[in-house]
Formats: sequence, structure tokens, C-alpha cells
Amino acid sequence: RFDYELIGQAATLRPDWQFILIGPIVKIDPAILPQNKNIHYLGGKLYDELPSYLAGWDIAMIPFLLNESTRFISPTKTPEYLSAGIPVISSAIRDVVNPYGKRKLVSIVSNADEFITAAEIALTAANKEQWLSEVDSFLAKRSWDQTASDMMDHIRKAMGRKISVPLSA
Repeated sequence: RFDYELIGQAATLRPDWQFILIGPIVKIDPAILPQNKNIHYLGGKLYDELPSYLAGWDIAMIPFLLNESTRFISPTKTPEYLSAGIPVISSAIRDVVNPYGKRKLVSIVSNADEFITAAEIALTAANKEQWLSEVDSFLAKRSWDQTASDMMDHIRKAMGRKISVPLSA
């Protein structure tokens, strides 16, 4: 599911950067993964360990391949990374492009050169405080209850009648 070629190319272009990849390697032969010295495959981690990793990152990446298995994916990583105050660079996953990419909260890239450019911009951004304020404002309006309510609105419109579903308090 992840674009290991993009990661390998970016790591080759910037050998002075470290690429830390957390998560299981599934449905990919590990032998075909790029083995650059600056790419570190750490495997799966416990959820409560992740904040300590995030604390050391300058940028978070969501390098999913664009294919049938990722066509309808909605990475919960996006708001998690953003809420940690970390700039995010992602492939053009539909649920990342809209709403995050369209609001310029996440950089959307399609190749290693675009990734490097987006990362360099994020690393040298003079307006990080403004970006953080925009991220915080956007995330403050998002919740699972709001998502459920929005989905119910879509279902109601599709069915042409009202459905009443209580939301948690």
C-alpha cells in the first residue's frame, strides 16, 4: 500500500535526511524495499509509543500508492500528525486532498521531486505559527460525532427522508 519507490528516490536525492517508517510491511516482499542507509523500517509499534516517535520528527509522510486498495482509504494519521503540530506530506489520497490539501494544511505530492520540494518548504517555513493556527482551527471543528452527523445527512438525502440517530454527548 505504500509508495516505496517514492521513498527510495527521495532518500537517494537527500542522503542527509533520515526516513523513519513505522508500521508493518504487508503484501510486499521485503527484498524489493529500498535499502538506503537513511531509510529505517521500524515495523509495527504500540499506539501509546507513537507520540515519542512523533516528537522527534520534522515532517510526517503518508506515502500511499494510488490504487484500488487505497482508493477509499481515509487515513486517521492525517489529523493525528497535524494535531501534533507536524507538517504532513501525502500522496493524493482522496480523503487527504479534500479537506486537508485543498486548505493547504497538508502538502500533496505525486513524485520524489515534489516530495523533496514540499519537505524543504515545510522545513524552512517562516509562517509555521499561522499554519498551526489554521490547523488548530480546522481540527477544532472536526470530530467523530460531526463525521457521523455529516454521513447521516448524506444518507438522508440519498433516501429522501429523515432518519433520527442519537449522537453521543
